[in-house]
Amino acid sequence: MRIAIIGCGLIGEKRSKTLGNHEVIVISDKEPKRALQLSRKLGKKVILAEKWQEAAGHPDVDLVIVATTNDSLVPVSLYALEKGKHVLVEKPAARSADEIRALLQAESRSKKKVKAGFNLRFHPALMKAKEISDSGAIGELMFIRGRYGHGGRIGYDKEWRADPDIAGGGELLDQGVHLIDLSRWFLGDFTAVEGFVNTYFWDMPVEDNGFMCLRTDKGRAAWLHASCTEWKNMFCFEIYGKTGKLQIDGLGGSYGTERLSYYHMLPEMGPPETTIWEYPFADNSWQLEFDHFEKTINDNGVINGSLRDAEAALEVVSKIYRGMKK
Repeated sequence: MRIAIIGCGLIGEKRSKTLGNHEVIVISDKEPKRALQLSRKLGKKVILAEKWQEAAGHPDVDLVIVATTNDSLVPVSLYALEKGKHVLVEKPAARSADEIRALLQAESRSKKKVKAGFNLRFHPALMKAKEISDSGAIGELMFIRGRYGHGGRIGYDKEWRADPDIAGGGELLDQGVHLIDLSRWFLGDFTAVEGFVNTYFWDMPVEDNGFMCLRTDKGRAAWLHASCTEWKNMFCFEIYGKTGKLQIDGLGGSYGTERLSYYHMLPEMGPPETTIWEYPFADNSWQLEFDHFEKTINDNGVINGSLRDAEAALEVVSKIYRGMKK
């Protein structure tokens, strides 16, 4: 495939490294210097489009990767779909559940594939946990407890993520959608949503912490906390079944070695049998996600991390935000 990348920051660069034999032919960023820097890192001649429309609608492009700020995710993706391109749009895929629906409608009219960038689904520990859970090895699922946090950096409260018009929300939307999406992946749709957001530390008009209690129609629950006052980056995701527990710690890099612990309850109960897998290598979730998307395009397969999944996560976020305004 021939690819356009819109948004040449950290995520756009990460995506550019996952493309294998596919060819990036055009890139664009609202800061031309950043596009130039990415073109040099690609080590090949690419078109530097001054306007993103030129890149997203380029006649030779098959797939558009959208890695912009949140306010541009839907407009760029819509334009690319209208021009007949497949689209990989970075999470959260929109600023709200209402905003993403126009993109869903465009996808349904199109013959092209659209994937939301939920790369955490493709971390090896989480894929292994899903395989074990789906096999029934930990029994009927009961609840999930998840925590995901980072500590920000000097000036964090002046960046675009702190601007509600650009970002659409704070930490609940930024990292919280990953926790919501993973929990729904394991437990199913959430029919009862309760939550609370607050700004404890950063001087900004969006929240730095989000707390959630989500329940399915079967009473399965997810108790989740997303934070950018964690100080030490961390990820912990615990899945509880009636005969065992799965716990994922770390995501590699500054989050610590990625690890899956499987606690299997014995008939006599007491201390469980414990199996631990560690994944000390570099984060390859971005590569695995792109490989999956490529396969769904070639085989017309079902997307793992679809726009519908993004809409469901955004609906939870929107309900909590609406509840805070009452």
